[in-house]
Amino acid sequence: MDWYEDLSLWSGFSAVLFSPERERAAADVVATSPLLAFPPGTRVLDQCCGVGVYTVPLARHGYRTTGVDLHPELLERAGLVCAEAKVEAAFVQADVREYVAPDAFDVVLNMYTSFGYFEDPEENLQVLRNACESLAPGGRLIVDLLSKETYASWVGPPKIVDVPGGMVVMRDHILDDWSRYRTDWTLVRGNTAEHSSLTCWVYSATELRAMFEQAGFENVECFGDWDGGPYDGGATRLIVRGSKAPSA
Repeated sequence: MDWYEDLSLWSGFSAVLFSPERERAAADVVATSPLLAFPPGTRVLDQCCGVGVYTVPLARHGYRTTGVDLHPELLERAGLVCAEAKVEAAFVQADVREYVAPDAFDVVLNMYTSFGYFEDPEENLQVLRNACESLAPGGRLIVDLLSKETYASWVGPPKIVDVPGGMVVMRDHILDDWSRYRTDWTLVRGNTAEHSSLTCWVYSATELRAMFEQAGFENVECFGDWDGGPYDGGATRLIVRGSKAPSA
């Protein structure tokens, strides 16, 4: 079993992965970012949506939103959150390496470093190709992650995050000459400790731009924050946006 297939990671560490603080931050980004300002009724696909941290605020803003994720348990929770928020969204249980809905969306989003999960580099590229095929002509893909450049300021001493009833200790390791990273997580509650880890590819802006172009996107742009600022020494994220060619 690969790490992303292990539901115990997503459920056991949900207090960090899907925290109220992260939900508030996601809602603020959707409400204020010019990069996520779309016309009412825009058809949006949220890849690797999890429990709907971004799906819900996107639907709340009047976008016709679909979330896709591998784990039905997470999608069930996302549906409950939508019901509580009194918004509608569609959810599809599928592997993003396989999910394609030709020309069905105006925007595809891959948020919060949910890209680069797969050990085979070709499979990560396939996720971008699937996004391109799923977009209508002229549609856009937006990928948001920690890049090599931004991750360099993040990696270092272990980090401790308080969670209800305990804490999570996170340790980061750079692998394979800055090709990938591993994060080891330890959840401590009382006298018990749970361990998990994840390994992802980490990309520079230049590398991810090239992957977008290889997947068929044009007019590829890089941004350093959700305000649309430049990707430079002050960047806090790498946000890459590319367009599918318009129809002839």
